Amino acid sequence: MNEEEQQRAASYALRFLSYRPRSEFEVRSRLRRKFVTEVVDLTVENLKAQGLLDDIAFAAAWTRSRISYRPRSASMVSRELFQKGISGDVARDAVKDIDDDESAYVAGQKILDRVIQEEYGKYRLKMWGYLQRRGFNAAVISRVIKRLWEEKC
Repeated sequence: MNEEEQQRAASYALRFLSYRPRSEFEVRSRLRRKFVTEVVDLTVENLKAQGLLDDIAFAAAWTRSRISYRPRSASMVSRELFQKGISGDVARDAVKDIDDDESAYVAGQKILDRVIQEEYGKYRLKMWGYLQRRGFNAAVISRVIKRLWEEKC
C-alpha cells in the first residue's frame, strides 16, 4: 500500500460522500470495487476520525429525510436502514419516534387529489395499495383512509 493509492481511495470516498450521507457499509462496499482491503480499512478509519462517516448520524438523517419527503412506516424505514448496513439497535433507535399514523396521513395527502374524485370503493382501493406499498399496516391504513375521506368530503 502506498501513499498515492491511499490518496486516490480518500478522494474516491469523498466524492461518493458528496452526493448524500452514506453508511459505513455503503462506503466500504464502494471502495472494495477498486481498492484492496488494507486501503479500504484505513480510508474508512480516517473518514470516521474526521467525523465524515457516522452510522448513527446517517440513520438519524435518513429517518428525518423519510419523514419529511417520502413518508414510510417505521418498520419500512428500519428495513431500509438495515439494507444500508445499519445495525438493528441503531435502526430501532433511529425510528423509535416515527408515528405511523401521522406518516401515513402525510403520505396519503400526497395522492389525495388524484384519488378523491373516485367513488369511495375505488378511492379506498387505490389509497390502500399506495399506503401498503409504503409499509403501513392494515389498522393504520384503515384509520388514515377514513380520516382523509371525512376531511375531504
